[in-house]
Amino acid sequence: MAGILAIDQGTTSTRAILFDTDLRPMARAQEEFAQHFPRSGWVEHDAGDLWDTTLSVCRAALEGQETPAAIGITNQRETVVVWDRETGTPIHNAIVWQDRRTAALCRQLREEGHEALLTERTGLLADPYFSGTKLKWLLDEVEGAREAAEAGRLAFGTVDSWLIWNLTEGRVHATDPTNACRTLLYDIHAGDWCPEICDLLGVPMAMLPEVRDTGGDFGETTLLGGRIPILGVAGDQQAATLGQACFRPGMVKSTYGTGCFALLNTGQTPVASKNRLLTTIAYRLDGKTTYALEGAIFIAGAVVQWLRDEMGVIGSAAETQALAEQADPNQEVVLVPAFTGLGAPYWSPESRGAAFGLTRGTGPAELARAALESVGYQTRDLLAAMEADWPDGEPSVLRVDGGMAASDWTMQFLADILGAPVDRPEFTETTALGAAWVAGMTAGLCPGMEAFEQRWHLDRRFEAQKDDGWRAAKYDGWRRAVRGVLAYDEAD
Repeated sequence: MAGILAIDQGTTSTRAILFDTDLRPMARAQEEFAQHFPRSGWVEHDAGDLWDTTLSVCRAALEGQETPAAIGITNQRETVVVWDRETGTPIHNAIVWQDRRTAALCRQLREEGHEALLTERTGLLADPYFSGTKLKWLLDEVEGAREAAEAGRLAFGTVDSWLIWNLTEGRVHATDPTNACRTLLYDIHAGDWCPEICDLLGVPMAMLPEVRDTGGDFGETTLLGGRIPILGVAGDQQAATLGQACFRPGMVKSTYGTGCFALLNTGQTPVASKNRLLTTIAYRLDGKTTYALEGAIFIAGAVVQWLRDEMGVIGSAAETQALAEQADPNQEVVLVPAFTGLGAPYWSPESRGAAFGLTRGTGPAELARAALESVGYQTRDLLAAMEADWPDGEPSVLRVDGGMAASDWTMQFLADILGAPVDRPEFTETTALGAAWVAGMTAGLCPGMEAFEQRWHLDRRFEAQKDDGWRAAKYDGWRRAVRGVLAYDEAD
């Protein structure tokens, strides 16, 4: 047997990458799947699509290859699947992390004074982003669900648990701390599910998966040829943190996929945010938990998809950089892509997107530039909050990855608006890499942290080229635009 298979189940597509034991990619496959929007602000996936595409891409990546020695799984976080333990059939479509249907419930939790408990135990906020209120909605709204759950017939899981269940043909119902800590049900200090919060949200604890180390034994599958152990599981942003070798406190990575998520490693001490960031778990290895501060942006790469699919401004994502370069420098168009609400540090789930500064001369080039710039502005929001929260000084150089990191224009704007260097690694598919490394390390096939860190190689460092005056003026325009969006939401 040779190699490690990484399963990367994302928000818009599922990928499988086969790595050799030196963590070099040998084969890969990817499939997109349908997005479902039953109402404004609601986002769903067919859980069967998530599993079917996973099985399909794994088989495609392994065609003609030796049976891998281990599997690592990384996945979109917070997305909720509930299924029947007997039949393995989901009771409803998966409710996606972007979904806003529980905004009223979250507002009620805040008004009743429960958010302090939620934040103290979980490091999170009362926001529809997280799994707990989605799970409560399913139990309350799907006919017979609560009775079945209380009778022990239903299983809950984030996407990793759903894939593990299917890969092991129902033998293992498990997750890891990086996924558990995003559910609003997991006590990140005690390292276990929180009975008090489960009671508050009406969640029977018998539904919950067993929590195992990020590098641990999650059973084995026989569906891909031979017996292959599943030895690593991490939510996508934590997997990217591992893949970027951000093992030392103060190191920061920012991943630009559908959304953007920045994590600052804070070591073995959880840091309580005073600036509306999240206190989360970066990974748990050998029983030792490493924590992080996280800022979440809901719309990053998705704004480019919006330009392509809904607006028809571009034919492909690759066109945005060329258009941005052609934009009229005298037009200051600012786009706030709050299509599914604003994430950190605003946490305004009912806000919606807006564009400011439009003129008769505004065209595709100006919209494309504004779309790319919105990602830089939102990243600055996050890093400013991190600097205020981090007790040991400013975070170190930002390491970037994900699809948008390939855009030189976007990364240069990011460095310019931050006034700080931005490092892009040679291998930007760090989410899959992190899943492969943790599974390979658990199997004894890949090096430990120190040796793995030495393998990180820089592709390009983007240095700031603009002065403080330019930076202040640009960022002030963004902040005024966000205030306008928030004011519109409040008026509504």
